[in-house]
Amino acid sequence: MTTAQKNAIASPADGLMVYDTDLKAFYYYNAAIPSWLPISTQADGRLKFKRIRSTDNVATILAAEKVAGSNAKYLLDANTYYEINGTVTFDLPIDLNGAYISGVDTNEDRLVRAGNLFEGATGGSIRSLTLQATAGGSVFNISGNAAQNLIFRDCVVASSSSVGSIRGLGLVFVSIVQYAGNAAGVVYENISKLLISNAGWFGNNSGTYEKLVGTFDLVQKQGGFTEVVGTNIGFDVSENPTINSDAVLETVVFTGTLTSGKYVNGYTIGSYAGYNFSNSWTVRCAGIPTETDAGAVGELSVDYAVGQGINTGFSLFNPSTTIKLQAASTSTNLFRFSTGGQSNRLVYLGRRKRFFQVSGSISFQVSNPGTYIIYIAKNGSVLSQYKIYGRGLVVSDIVVLPLSALVELSPNDYVEVYVQRYTSTNLLDSILTPNMTLVVK
Repeated sequence: MTTAQKNAIASPADGLMVYDTDLKAFYYYNAAIPSWLPISTQADGRLKFKRIRSTDNVATILAAEKVAGSNAKYLLDANTYYEINGTVTFDLPIDLNGAYISGVDTNEDRLVRAGNLFEGATGGSIRSLTLQATAGGSVFNISGNAAQNLIFRDCVVASSSSVGSIRGLGLVFVSIVQYAGNAAGVVYENISKLLISNAGWFGNNSGTYEKLVGTFDLVQKQGGFTEVVGTNIGFDVSENPTINSDAVLETVVFTGTLTSGKYVNGYTIGSYAGYNFSNSWTVRCAGIPTETDAGAVGELSVDYAVGQGINTGFSLFNPSTTIKLQAASTSTNLFRFSTGGQSNRLVYLGRRKRFFQVSGSISFQVSNPGTYIIYIAKNGSVLSQYKIYGRGLVVSDIVVLPLSALVELSPNDYVEVYVQRYTSTNLLDSILTPNMTLVVK
């Protein structure tokens, strides 16, 4: 008999066997569940497998899962493979429970629900499907723990009220997923490892597409595109998510015509003027500023009128001790650098050790004839191999010297300019610094 005839049998006997001419398989009736179950054959070759067709009654095919979910949801059987064939509409949400749910053709095999589609505190695997949650529902409403993983790939999320929220899982891996016509995006919160590869967000989505909240061990979003139009937001980190290790945003194309919207709604704490992210991020994407430790730069300057400045005095012998140059500096163009709250100091704030080219110049006025040495110093210790000498020939003579060094800096290392009097006829003299520039990049 056909599937419809089989399902129409009133009060079938426990153990009744039927050959289903639609599904080309033998089924027997299990009155304890109750449900029609396929008799495994060598042809299907798979245990823990269920196929759900568009013509099936979901509540019948998944009767055991409905009972396990207390008739409030379908609690899938762990490690079981559920194949979706055609468009299947669910009357209750699905709890993945570590199961695998998949279609064969993403455009033909669809899961639809008026309400939340996936709910619960567990992960699993979702592949090769089009997903749709309408009537104010979300595709995802999952809040689990670090022992749970979610694999979501080769899918389309379309025309949903919301993509939803995924919280607390150990691993979330999203790969080759298209989003189209959704009224709201997705929130990722407190995910240990968040990996997003080749996601495509079309300009017909609305609201905020992807938002990160809470704490993440690592984040990697790579490839794909984010097309943002009008007042929408593509990628939101405005709640300043904490990254314990590293975060990478790379080769994603940000495009679209904006009005008051944003490609990236950036950090409100820990970012730099004109940039979007904190030091934890490596960002290389078309359409938004590049942010990497390789682009770190710090600049300071001292600029007084001639005859004005700050004096630096020396000890009463030749050569004098080497001391930090006194200078009231101002800093601009700081990216992954700061002043550390001090003048004549640039502090590296990147995450990885690297070499920097230090360059600049200094002008100083001598109070008495003498020879002076200018140094670049790292963490308060002069780098003597880069010292440079200057000599004032007469009182009030102005000496101009270049500054240059190659310095290896680790996070929180800093550079300064130091000075030493080498010779002088007056041990009470000093130098006056009206002008100095220092660039570290």
